[in-house]
Order: sequence, then structure tokens, then C-alpha cells
Amino acid sequence: MLTMLSTSTWVVLVIAAAAIGVSKTALPGAATLAVALFAAVLPAKASTGTMLVLLLVGDVLAIWMYRRDADWPTLRRLVPGVLAGVVLGAAFLHVASDGATQRFIGVLLLALIAVTLLLMRLPRPPQVQGRAGRAVYGTLAGFTTMAANAGGPVTTMYFLASRFSISTFLGTTAWFFFLVNLVKLPFSIGLGIIHVSTLATDAVLVPVVIVSAFAGRSLATRMNEKVFNPLVTLLTIGSAIYLLV
Repeated sequence: MLTMLSTSTWVVLVIAAAAIGVSKTALPGAATLAVALFAAVLPAKASTGTMLVLLLVGDVLAIWMYRRDADWPTLRRLVPGVLAGVVLGAAFLHVASDGATQRFIGVLLLALIAVTLLLMRLPRPPQVQGRAGRAVYGTLAGFTTMAANAGGPVTTMYFLASRFSISTFLGTTAWFFFLVNLVKLPFSIGLGIIHVSTLATDAVLVPVVIVSAFAGRSLATRMNEKVFNPLVTLLTIGSAIYLLV
């Protein structure tokens, strides 16, 4: 696949890989922009397989940087819903086209963002940590990440509504996606979407992910929550809209 890619395609892939690195250590909403960029220049299955490996590289860097900051009780409570969502996402892929999948997820994410932002404006914090909230957000996160590597906006909205500090937000997000992407890995290998050609492309892009992840870490340490939360929300909304076009 390496020899078949044009210069313009490589430029887009490098930008997307940089977005992955930054998304893992500073701005989670950038990950879905990477999904759109990969899908724009690679075949659907190749883009999914190639991106999953890069996401795992970013996950490893992120959990090393934020290894002391995860909220483990929150992660444990999300597990049942996420596993159910992964199974549903795999089933959905068998019956829906690539275009239908992206449009469906885009609409779903925009609806979820609207509801979450409304709840966050209420005088009392939204009860997203309740059983119903965990089930809804966990299932949607599992479904969207399995169907299109696009679980970031769902978990971003959930963790923002949980009102974590920046470091806890990033640490919990890092561990969540590392574990979920590990679960997805054998499915992807079994479906044949990760193979020698995709790994060769990954080998070129991994250094970009690493450099941008460290750059993102530096960016995160300079942010305060009054800047961080609106910026993440705007990137998330933009990412969801991008899935619709």
C-alpha cells in the first residue's frame, strides 16, 4: 500500500496522525477529525485498521503520562455498557454501508452533545454516574468506537459532565480507550483489516503520533479548565458534524 499512496495522501495521513497524538494527551475531540481524514484518503477497512494501531500507540503514551490520574471506579462501572456496545457495533457493521454508518453516528453524536450541554447548564450537576447514564453512555461509546473508531465524542461528553479535573479527565480517557482498543484488536485482525500493508503504513506514521503526543502534553499543562472544557466541546461538535459530510 505504501507505493500506491500519493504525496497528497501522505500529507493528509501525517496531519491525521498528528491529530491522534494531540487527542491522546490534550484535546480528545481531535481524534474524530483523524477518523474523517483517514476515511477521506484510504479505503474504509484500511483506514480503520491503520488508525487502530496508531490509536493504541497514542494510548500507551497517554497512560504513561497520566498513569496516576485515572478514575478507576468510573471505568469499572462503564464496562458492561461498553462491552454491549462493542457487540452491537460489530453487528451493525455487517448490515450498514460505510456512508450510512458515518451519517448515523454523526447524527447520534450531535444529539448526545446537545442533551449533555443542556444538562451541564442546570443548577445541579447531571446524574451521568447513575445506572441509566452509565448504561447509555457506555453502550454508545462501545458502539461508536467499534463501528467507526469514533467513540471519543461520547466519552468526552460523559467525562466532561462528570466534572473531572483536566488531569483526571485525560487520565481516565487514556485508560478507557487503551482497554477498549485492546478489545477491538483481535476483532480487527480476524476481519482482515489489520495486515502487513496497514502495518507498513503505521510504521511511517508512528513517529508523528509520538512527537505530537508529547507536544499535546505540553499544551495540556498550560491550559486551565475555563479554556479546556469549551475547546474540547467545540472540537467534539466539529468532529460530529464532520462525520455527516
